[in-house]
Amino acid sequence: MSAAIANYERWRKFKALDPELRSELEKIRNDGGEIEERFGSSLEFGTAGLRGTIAAGTNRMNIYTVRKASLGLARFVIKNAKRPWSIAIAYDNRRKSRIFAEAAAGVFASNGIKALVFDEIQPTPVLSYSVLHHRADAGVMITASHNPKEYNGYKVYWKHGGQVVDELALAITKELDAIEDELGIEGMSVRDAEASGLLEWIGHKTVDSYLENVLGLITERAAIRNHAKLPMVYTPLYGTGARLVPEVLCRSGFEGVRYVEDQMIPDTEFGNVKRPNPEEPEAFTEGLALAKKCGANLVMATDPDADRLGAMSKENDGSFRLITGNQMGALLIDHLLAKPGLNEARTRGSVLIKTIVTSDLGASVARKKGIEVVEVLTGFKYIGELIDRYAATGEKKFFFGYEESYGYLAGGFVRDKDAVQIALLVAEMAATLADRGLTLGSRLDELYEEHGYFVDGIINVSLEGIEGQKRIREIMSSLRAEAPYVVGVNRIISTADYQEGMIRFTDGRDPERTGLPLSNVLKYVLEDGSWICIRPSGTEPKLKIYVSASAKDRTAAEEKADYLKRETQRMVMARG
Repeated sequence: MSAAIANYERWRKFKALDPELRSELEKIRNDGGEIEERFGSSLEFGTAGLRGTIAAGTNRMNIYTVRKASLGLARFVIKNAKRPWSIAIAYDNRRKSRIFAEAAAGVFASNGIKALVFDEIQPTPVLSYSVLHHRADAGVMITASHNPKEYNGYKVYWKHGGQVVDELALAITKELDAIEDELGIEGMSVRDAEASGLLEWIGHKTVDSYLENVLGLITERAAIRNHAKLPMVYTPLYGTGARLVPEVLCRSGFEGVRYVEDQMIPDTEFGNVKRPNPEEPEAFTEGLALAKKCGANLVMATDPDADRLGAMSKENDGSFRLITGNQMGALLIDHLLAKPGLNEARTRGSVLIKTIVTSDLGASVARKKGIEVVEVLTGFKYIGELIDRYAATGEKKFFFGYEESYGYLAGGFVRDKDAVQIALLVAEMAATLADRGLTLGSRLDELYEEHGYFVDGIINVSLEGIEGQKRIREIMSSLRAEAPYVVGVNRIISTADYQEGMIRFTDGRDPERTGLPLSNVLKYVLEDGSWICIRPSGTEPKLKIYVSASAKDRTAAEEKADYLKRETQRMVMARG
């Protein structure tokens, strides 16, 4: 009997199994492939936690895998924190989110750890803030971010308010691996945990404190007054941004914001939005329709847990342009550096933190104003880790952090990407640009004229299931075993292997250390300054290929980027 079949039978014979999950198991009883997918492995504790399809199985998100993750985290906290222990818990509006949150709280309580649980759905940045605000030892956010409705996740934060970095995640994984039977894990009921003082409901006081910090980021009050009725559109895509984003916009004086009404009600199914991802133009369909109706020049959208923000800007011909994550990061840096009273003395020691796969346009804008640029591995957890280090040592001042995947942070009172504060800053930026007769799109064009045209792209190679994961490993191994020297006709001048921690050059120079944690990432820099980065996704069954090209004019940059995309995909898919 295979391990998958044995696990399947163990679950099927468990008398107290959740009835809904038992029904699922009966339906797949004669489907060997489905049993292998669900029970052939355990859901991996990857980028800061778990993420997967909601279903029965050890390789799926369900109440038993949530309890297992919670027990592993509880054991880690007990070993690495001082009494009295506490863990903050928040959740979004996805399927089972509240159930999973209460299941986690029950396990923590049964292990003597106080659970600080929000009494209603909240954005991810509020969870990050609450860990710091309540001085909790850890935090858990039940969310699958922008994934389709069938998914949910379990994101883990440490006491600094940021997602757990690799070293902590590995230690928590070891605790999980020591748990042999996820079905036998029991937790206190909500009532018993409350009665024992091990479950405390938190809510408006914490949120109010967070909002005061967000509102404190605003400085351009004159521009906002001048353009209070500036028409703009916002949609939370049926998610948690529905309350807090309108509140900060209203309290800051923006009176012209129109909301996509049917998407303002949190919905587990996300209405008619197939993928609630503000990176994709399709998510803006209803927002664009409203913008055209009310004459708005700006449409903003946040993902279900309100940590990512996307925007579209109206062009001169009446069409709308999607502002990419790389472009929005550069615009925000430009906006923040243009604020009144910001001189060299105030920016001295300040740093911009960006990931290694983020465009160099924002870095160029920052360096021109004397801001140091620091690069980290892909993932906002590394940005949060640096903010915490700088806050503790005082060696540098955090100015701004962002990544290409539509995640940004300006206020260090949160240690994760925060679409609530960024929605407010984007609205403020729109008001200041309106003073000059500009939009986000026209200001972006000015930045390109000043710094050169940067064209960036991502190729997502989806490789589903166990076989897909095997193929991804084979591709990465092949690229290391037989390192490429060219991409198409472009010569590679350096290769950074972040798993080895070394950068190797083709001109005979001695290798250099990356100075970053080890990670399964390869980055190639080409002779014309373009670069390519390849890594497995930490949250989805994909191989991600990033391409960045620059030139003096738009056409040349676009042609160069398109060529690199084609040649890189051809090179990668020929491996493994």
